[in-house]
Amino acid sequence: MLEVIRQGQIGGGESHLLDLIYFLDKEKIDPICLSFSDGEMISRLKQMGITCYVIDTQKPFDMGVQRQIVKLIQKENVQLVHAHGSRAASNVLYPVRELHLPFVYTVHGWSFHDDQSFLIKKLRGWSEKLICHYANQVICVSESNKNTGREVFGLKNAIVIENGVNLEKFNPDRSFKNMRQEFGFSDSDFIVGFIARCTKQKNPLVFLTALEKAHAKNPSIKGLFVGEGDMDEEVDAYIQQHQMSSYLYRSPFRTDVPDLLHSIDVYCLPSLWEGLSIALLEAMAMRKAIIATPTDGTKEVISHQKNGYIVSFDDVSALANAINAFHEDTSLMKRCSESARLFVSERFNAKRVADSVISVYSRIVSS
Repeated sequence: MLEVIRQGQIGGGESHLLDLIYFLDKEKIDPICLSFSDGEMISRLKQMGITCYVIDTQKPFDMGVQRQIVKLIQKENVQLVHAHGSRAASNVLYPVRELHLPFVYTVHGWSFHDDQSFLIKKLRGWSEKLICHYANQVICVSESNKNTGREVFGLKNAIVIENGVNLEKFNPDRSFKNMRQEFGFSDSDFIVGFIARCTKQKNPLVFLTALEKAHAKNPSIKGLFVGEGDMDEEVDAYIQQHQMSSYLYRSPFRTDVPDLLHSIDVYCLPSLWEGLSIALLEAMAMRKAIIATPTDGTKEVISHQKNGYIVSFDDVSALANAINAFHEDTSLMKRCSESARLFVSERFNAKRVADSVISVYSRIVSS
C-alpha cells in the first residue's frame, strides 16, 4: 500500500496520514509512504518502522519525477495507491495509469476556491475532475466538500469519511506541561491561539489584526501564534510594525501540540478554505472554544454560540468581537468548550476513520 502526500512537514493532511497509518491493521496492510518533501512527519513514520521515500519537487505535475515513482512502485510491489491531496494525486496519476493500479484519492480541501481568478479556478476544477475520473474511489472529508465537487464539476464516485482525532493523545484530562510560563504568560491572561500553517489559506494577518483590536479593548487578551509557511516574512513584519511582541508569542512549528492547546483559552482559525481541518478537531477534542470561518467542513462541526463562533470571511471586527465575547462571558466559553469536546469524542475518532479506509482498500483490492 503506497500512501502519497505532498509534504513531509506536519499539517492537517499529514496529521491525518500519521493517525491513519498508526491505526491500520499491519497484518492486513503493509503501508509505505511517499512524500515530495522531507520533514517531521517522515521522521515520525520512520520511528514507527514505516518505509518512507522522499522525492523532492514542489510542482503539481512534475514530469521529471514520474519515472522515479514508477520504479518505486515496481520495486516495492505496490498493489494500491492512496493519494492525499491534489498535489500528491496529480503526481501519481500517470504512474498508476501506466501500471494499471487501483487508485484512491482523499480530498483534503479542493485546489480551487473563490478568491482565485476565473481562469485559474476553471483550470483547477478541470484538474480535479480529471483526477477524480481516474480514481477508483474518491474520499471527501466532509459532506460540504463532496457537495462543492458536485456543484463545480459534477463529482461522482465519492464517499464521505470524516477526519478523525487520536483521542488518547488529545485528551484534556491528562497531565500537561506548563507552557504559559515558557511563553511569558500569566495564569490570569486570556490566550487566543492560532496553531496552523502560516499560509494564505489560514489567513494569519486577519488573526493578527483581530487580536490587535481585541487586545486594545482588553489588555489581558494575548496571543499564541505557532506555525510556519510562505507568509512568515509578512507575519513577522506585521508583528514588528504593530509592536505586538509584548502580548503575542510567535513560534515556528512545534510537535507538542496537545501541550500548546492546553495552554490557550480559545482556538482561532479564520481560514479562507478547508476540507475539514484536523487542527480544528484537535482543539475541540482538547475542550477549547472555537472561533472560525464557514469553510466547507467547519460549517458541519461548529454550531454558532453552541460549541464556538462562526464569523464571516475576512471580517476582522467580527473576529475581534468574538474574542471579546468569550473573554467577557466565561460561562459561554465553558459551555462551548464542553460541547466541542463532547461533539468530537462522539463522532471523530481516528480509529474509526482507519477502519473505514481499510474497508475501502479491501473492497477495491478484492474486486
